[in-house]
Amino acid sequence: MNLQLDDVALFLRVVELGSLSAAARERDVSVSQVTRALARLESTCGVRLLNRTTHSLSLTDEGDTLVAHSRTLLDTAASLSADLTGKLGGPSGWVRISTSPLLAQTVIVPSLPTLYAQYPQLHIDLNADDRMIDMAREGIDIAIRTGTTHSDTVVAREIGDYTRRLYAAPAYLAQFGTPQHPDDLQQHRLLTNSASPALNRWQLLTKPGAQPAELSVQGHTRTDNSAVMMSLVQHGVGIARLMDLLAEPLVRRGELVPLLREHMQAQRVPIYAIMPRQRQRLPKIRACIDHWAAWLAQLQPLSSP
Repeated sequence: MNLQLDDVALFLRVVELGSLSAAARERDVSVSQVTRALARLESTCGVRLLNRTTHSLSLTDEGDTLVAHSRTLLDTAASLSADLTGKLGGPSGWVRISTSPLLAQTVIVPSLPTLYAQYPQLHIDLNADDRMIDMAREGIDIAIRTGTTHSDTVVAREIGDYTRRLYAAPAYLAQFGTPQHPDDLQQHRLLTNSASPALNRWQLLTKPGAQPAELSVQGHTRTDNSAVMMSLVQHGVGIARLMDLLAEPLVRRGELVPLLREHMQAQRVPIYAIMPRQRQRLPKIRACIDHWAAWLAQLQPLSSP
């Protein structure tokens, strides 16, 4: 069977995206070119792979079998190519990254000049979105996420960590005063996350052996976006819990002020690089992850509690 790998890759993207037109737009080709490639692949395989109607498509049993083998076939080919070319010129090619807008702006973007200096043949396609994504459907090679992840189809490598602490802008504190105790927060404008209610439960430090305590914060202003939350605090809208990894540089520049360190618990949260299990060995993937792990390490240490 003389399979053309590009036809196999295109077939897999059609299945992942759910339409011929979406795959055509992604490749910047006409739908007719996609149709011809699928016809060529079906002719080579000698079976029908997709049931297509005007409004939908579905896999045949044979198509489902090919999908399972396609991923292995393409990943093996990519790994072989990377191993052969990597020995000559180092990691190369496009790497599609997904992360939050805030991590994109404050960690990934500043790190790219040194990444490109070390690996000039690498190219980054950066998808900045707070929402959880389907890595296979959206063609993501690495997702940089916080918290935990559980899936048999991906591998997660911890590349750093952070804690969340309370911060406000000097302008806000000049207008509304500086809280000296958690009880004072009731009189302040607090900023909360509308997408993740768990982030609005602020843990208090308690004496050893005492029951855990927390504040359930309703908020004066809410947002579902981490970058917008940082901007709200910087512009003096209110007090919020921010990632200290990103807030501390602003503290050193006098743009933010840490609050209630002796009263609020700072729980450690890991940062993971998540990748499809079959792509973790690719040199370009390993190069990016190693670089970002080193980049996050050099951002430490944070200011003391």
